[in-house]
Amino acid sequence: MNNKRTIRISREIKKVVSELLYNGIKDPRIGLMTTITDVEVTRDLSFANIYISVLGDMQEKKSTLEGLESAKGFIRNEIGKKLDLRHVPEPIFHLDESIERGMYLSELIDKTNKENDINGNNYDE
Repeated sequence: MNNKRTIRISREIKKVVSELLYNGIKDPRIGLMTTITDVEVTRDLSFANIYISVLGDMQEKKSTLEGLESAKGFIRNEIGKKLDLRHVPEPIFHLDESIERGMYLSELIDKTNKENDINGNNYDE
């Protein structure tokens, strides 16, 4: 299968699922601050790994994943309606915590820089 085609299908699925998060799915378990960070479709188009980021505590992340799992059939059906594919990939949702890790690392760097400024350490010389 052409790699460009799977990348294009991944982008289209990301658009469709993002739109569904904001307009189509009415499950109260799904957090308002849920974002699709990436979609990877397998070469045979049987699965779509959908990575989500949820702003909130662990309970909110867990309930959002549960809500998306229960809406999996609806999401797959909507993907099939919007995209002209012979076989619609089954969505598999994964929690993507890379944004939180990046924010944490940024805070650590800022904290270290402030401590160095206070102690008079200047490593740029």
